[in-house]
Amino acid sequence: MRIFDPHIHMTSRTTDDYEAMYAAGVRALVEPSFWLGQPRTSPASFYDYFDSLLGWEPFRAAQHGIAHHCTLALNPKEANDPRCAPVLDELPRYLVKDGVVAVGEIGYDSMTPAEDTALAAQLQLAADHGLPALVHTPHRDKPAGLRRTLDVVGESALPPDRVLVDHLNETTVKEAKDSGCWLGFSVYPDTKMDEERMVAILRAYGPEKVLVNSAADWGRSDPLKTRKVGDLMRAEGFSEDDVDLVLWRNPVAFYGLSGRLDLDLDAEETAATATHEGNSILRGGGAPAAAPTEW
Repeated sequence: MRIFDPHIHMTSRTTDDYEAMYAAGVRALVEPSFWLGQPRTSPASFYDYFDSLLGWEPFRAAQHGIAHHCTLALNPKEANDPRCAPVLDELPRYLVKDGVVAVGEIGYDSMTPAEDTALAAQLQLAADHGLPALVHTPHRDKPAGLRRTLDVVGESALPPDRVLVDHLNETTVKEAKDSGCWLGFSVYPDTKMDEERMVAILRAYGPEKVLVNSAADWGRSDPLKTRKVGDLMRAEGFSEDDVDLVLWRNPVAFYGLSGRLDLDLDAEETAATATHEGNSILRGGGAPAAAPTEW
């Protein structure tokens, strides 16, 4: 089973997670920029974070045989903080980078006027840079948040088939599917979706244009949820082709719209030779770990 996790915050995870993900079949991922758990106090902190997603984190992932890409944006929660507004003006110089495969996460948290402005501006940035967009729907009042999201998308220069609407559930999936957008589902241990609900949605609505992710942030989460969804799909009678469509080909197709997806990764060569700004992640002068074995 080959897996592409299309939304996972590896900045919040350990190297043990990378090893476990590789063993479970994960060979590629996209890490969206997001809120870090406490408010940033200046735009400069965003830029250091963006640099990390473009440099350090892809290097760290490559040590474990996983191709890393990212999406960059001013996230919905911090779009409400006037101190962070200058990030919108600086984003264009980051959106031209090779490792950026979408603008995101954008969308809504509390559905404020400031979030309206940031969403519309960043959908335009996506259109201007030939990138798709990853859109975060709010965790509260999800149907209203989805409708407001789709209204703004409809008014933008970005076609729905270049938009991935994420954090969907049973209350929002039909309307999102009818819109023509791609459909994203985050699977968590306690909140959002679980494996059983996810498989029920796939049975009801089919696997086309569906992306399943683990998100796996700094809260209680599980970076192996994509694998667990695939295992349950197989146990519930879905074909190997269906599993491969949801867990690999759909994310490849969506992020491939950027023209920047690069899934070729020589893990042995990377582990043996690469450093990132002088840091090899080695401690004590030891040799790099051997490339992970196949699942």
